[in-house]
Amino acid sequence: MDLQIALLLGQDGIVNGAIYGLMAVALVLVFSVTRIIFIPQGEFVAYGALTMAMMQAGKTPSTLWLLLAMAAVALVAELWRARSGQGGSWPATLLWCVGFPAVAAVLALGVKPSSLLLQSITALVLVMPMGPLLYRVAYRPVANASVLLLLIISVALHGVLVGLGLLFFGAEGSRTTPFSESKFDIADISISGQSLVVLGVALVLVISLFVFFERSMLGKALRATAINRVGARLMGIPTALAGDLSFALAALIGAISGLLIAPLTTVYYDTGFMVGLKGFVAAIIGGLASYPLALAGALLVGLLESFSTFWASAYKEVLVFAMIIPVLWWRSRNSRHVEEEE
Repeated sequence: MDLQIALLLGQDGIVNGAIYGLMAVALVLVFSVTRIIFIPQGEFVAYGALTMAMMQAGKTPSTLWLLLAMAAVALVAELWRARSGQGGSWPATLLWCVGFPAVAAVLALGVKPSSLLLQSITALVLVMPMGPLLYRVAYRPVANASVLLLLIISVALHGVLVGLGLLFFGAEGSRTTPFSESKFDIADISISGQSLVVLGVALVLVISLFVFFERSMLGKALRATAINRVGARLMGIPTALAGDLSFALAALIGAISGLLIAPLTTVYYDTGFMVGLKGFVAAIIGGLASYPLALAGALLVGLLESFSTFWASAYKEVLVFAMIIPVLWWRSRNSRHVEEEE
């Protein structure tokens, strides 16, 4: 290995690490607010990328029909809960079950976007509502269950969403048009414009989330819910709506990640699982609680994966996932057990 190869591998690792960092931030956000280890986070990546690919191929995205079906199921579930006296906020219900699906249908069927910007917006509008709809159907009825039960539900949802991805998108992989086709040569290293787009968007998202949590009332409500759910409820914060919002942000981050990686690699219906799993490794490094540590862990995962491709390509996945073992061992030795909050 010479310096030029090392720089190329480092560039690739940083770009991959930016995507894993977004996955890790989404996982930490969902877990800190709802105590849910959201295994299907990667499916939003595949759905976002393949939705974009279908629009660029001139087809109506199959995600629209999936979104409408999920919205109908969620609306029926909310009506049933309201009948039994357990209904939630109807404005929020109408927003996720009626408002966003209606806008998505207008964009996908009426506008039929042809520009890259409108296609990206349409893909995000199609995928983002799936987060809160999944939360309302699968998690809200058992929101106070143990972390283990919530994890089992997440694993089951992952299997369902992968199967639906195969049904709606097929087994063929797809790529999309890059947001930038520029090339820059710096010190004999060629840097693609799409790589810079990935890094720039990831940086903007991280800064935006920081400002959101530090400056906005909604962000502060989410932070309060993450710190103490019972105390947040006593202060009048609707923790169920906090779950909606955290899942919406996670789905949005996943969809954006899918749009970013689709021009760089061929995306299949099950590609998101490996992306999400590596983001999970980074989130574990951050203890599923620290955003900065999760981002640092994601960068480490990206670099290790990149350099392992050169030195031991057959074992690169093993080396990446083996990082969990020393982290879990260290945390088990240095953290005290805390009874789960009721």
